[in-house]
Amino acid sequence: MASSLTCTGVIWALLSFLCAATSCVGFFMPYWLWGSQLGKPVSFGTFRRCSYPVHDESRQMMVMVEECGRYASFQGIPSLEWRICTIVTGLGCGLLLLVALTALMGCCVSELISRTVGRVAGGIQFLGGLLIGAGCALYPLGWDSEEVRQTCGYVSGQFDLGTCEIGWAFYCTGAGAAAAMLLCTWLACFSGKKQKHYPY
Repeated sequence: MASSLTCTGVIWALLSFLCAATSCVGFFMPYWLWGSQLGKPVSFGTFRRCSYPVHDESRQMMVMVEECGRYASFQGIPSLEWRICTIVTGLGCGLLLLVALTALMGCCVSELISRTVGRVAGGIQFLGGLLIGAGCALYPLGWDSEEVRQTCGYVSGQFDLGTCEIGWAFYCTGAGAAAAMLLCTWLACFSGKKQKHYPY
């Protein structure tokens, strides 16, 4: 099976897939922020949440439903900053995934990845990592929303966690983006084989 990638290109393809998968898993998981409410653990992502309060009519009190799920609508996301974060981070993850899958196909298809295509792919990866990084930077701006304040002891604010903690998914998303920006972008420059110049 012919490959259009150099040895460095194969490493780039595998690392690109690993970075994209890490960022995408982190983005999808609702474990960016940990706290507690009514004695139950609560976690948030950009567009998902685990455990939420509902009013129990029979007991006339608030109870926690311990389930994970998406918000009912895009407008249901607690803050404008988290809505922007969802769009920006999702776009970044999509770009990283697109490049990673193309790079993996380059392992099996000859003349798919040239030096120029590799450099363009590296540029796209840099942009994807930048978008995810911007999403991660925007996320703390939403910590002053009412839902987060209820979970973080009513003392949280923008860039102030209160009683909450940053979860593993936030770090996972950011680490995948950082590796894509720093390592994959550089390796992409050396990923493609030189194109053959045919005499005709």
